Amino acid sequence: MAPFFPKLRRQATTSSNISESTINSKPEHSERELAYEPKEDDIGEEEEKEDNVGHAAYIRSLAHEKITPAENKAILRRIDWFLLPLFLVTQTLQYLDKTALNYAKVFGLDKALHLSGGQFSWLASIFYVGYLVAQPPTAWLLGKYPAGRVLGISCIIWGALVLAMIGCKGYVTGMVVRFLLGVFEAGVTPGLSLMTGWFYTRDEAPLRQTIWYSAIGWGGMLGSLMAAGISRQPESTMLPRWQQIFVILGCITMLWGVVLYIFLADGPSNARWLKPESRVLAVARVADNGVGIKSRAFRRYQMWEAFTDIKAWCLTLAMFGSSIPNGILSNFSGTIIKAMGFSTFDAALLDCAGRSFQIISLMIAGFVATKFKNTRMLMMTAGNVVCVLATALLAFLPTSMTWGRLISFWLVNVQSVGFTLGLVMVSSNFGGYTKKSVTSSMVFVAYCAGNMAGPQFIYESEAPRYRTGAIAMMASYTLKLVAHCVLWGWMIYENRRRNKRHGPADVAAGASAGMEDKTEKENPNFRYVL
Repeated sequence: MAPFFPKLRRQATTSSNISESTINSKPEHSERELAYEPKEDDIGEEEEKEDNVGHAAYIRSLAHEKITPAENKAILRRIDWFLLPLFLVTQTLQYLDKTALNYAKVFGLDKALHLSGGQFSWLASIFYVGYLVAQPPTAWLLGKYPAGRVLGISCIIWGALVLAMIGCKGYVTGMVVRFLLGVFEAGVTPGLSLMTGWFYTRDEAPLRQTIWYSAIGWGGMLGSLMAAGISRQPESTMLPRWQQIFVILGCITMLWGVVLYIFLADGPSNARWLKPESRVLAVARVADNGVGIKSRAFRRYQMWEAFTDIKAWCLTLAMFGSSIPNGILSNFSGTIIKAMGFSTFDAALLDCAGRSFQIISLMIAGFVATKFKNTRMLMMTAGNVVCVLATALLAFLPTSMTWGRLISFWLVNVQSVGFTLGLVMVSSNFGGYTKKSVTSSMVFVAYCAGNMAGPQFIYESEAPRYRTGAIAMMASYTLKLVAHCVLWGWMIYENRRRNKRHGPADVAAGASAGMEDKTEKENPNFRYVL
């Protein structure tokens, strides 16, 4: 089908710019034509022909009047109501499923699988080997095919793998299942982080990302409450308590995968829960981000640009620093609290209480970063400082100060602020879909490496202090703090250099370059959000 606005359509997908006169010119159509509301089939057919998802809708949006505040508010509300619940539940289940090992250990999984020595630590770490191996192919699948299909199918398969844990009879079978679980969960957090940038403006993204990523806090609370409830049940000879955890979570996850497959859209231009005319405006909203939405084409030069970008390496190092403590917290939080002298039931409830620190800190950081301009790096730095101090107290307070050590352990949950807003940096400050997805893969490879290393710093012989683990966490948070500070300074320098060389940014020209899938380095009208 021929495009409705032929004069506005670019001549080739390789074109780097839409001329300023084209952007600013008024379309030569009648009032009746300007009142035209695109049909779903029209947008769909053009989207199929485009490598750059949303570009056809963006071209249409140039013929419309600027979106009004009322329209913007209505579209944003619609996106929030449909998208955030999908993201929140998916991330919650992903976190519960990968950390179910933590709760199952309390109920005797290690004895049932005849684990000895450091085998449980490796059972925890092997998940991240699968997660690491799957990063490049998962990033490619999310770019090439509809995200809802990819994540929906992955969710169904990993739910089946959670169920398969009850069939494990020893260390080897447990390792195989955990490895495959890592493979099929690998697309969730990276995928949802990239998708946040597809639907939300750079001003809106921090609060929305912290809302759905607070799922790890909610997941931790639900897991702790589930473990507390199961601990009150009598031991069953038919289904041991450690197996009950996997049965409950596996069944719920498989059902949720069907929901994702049906309702998760591949961007605002093809979201079936938005009206066709609203999709055009929804694309226009995010075009001003200057980073585009998604491209099905893999651009090799953007891959190399990511590998040589100091911002990408700062975020990668920071993620590695964040993930060593995460590997400890995800798999040993219940064990560490119980070693302080609490019962299994009390340890589960106290772990639940600690997760509230995670949720509250994320909500505060997301609100501040959204309400006040250029405060993201400030919030990340504050969270990092809290974590360095908390782990220092955990490492060096005497074991007799049980509540002091417990509160220090709770405060470590503030680490999620730097982690989450660091992911917002990828979706908001990197243009070009290939560059963005490669940077995301670099960051999550570091995430895997850190989570694999973390459990190796916990030694049962060091209970109840676990000093090696506490010192490892303190050193890791220090690395994260330094990397984020370097990133902050670099982006300030780059913004000043661009303003001096090019003058104030032209938002319209920056949006056009972004929708043409240009990187932020190719786009002189791009400015970093801090």
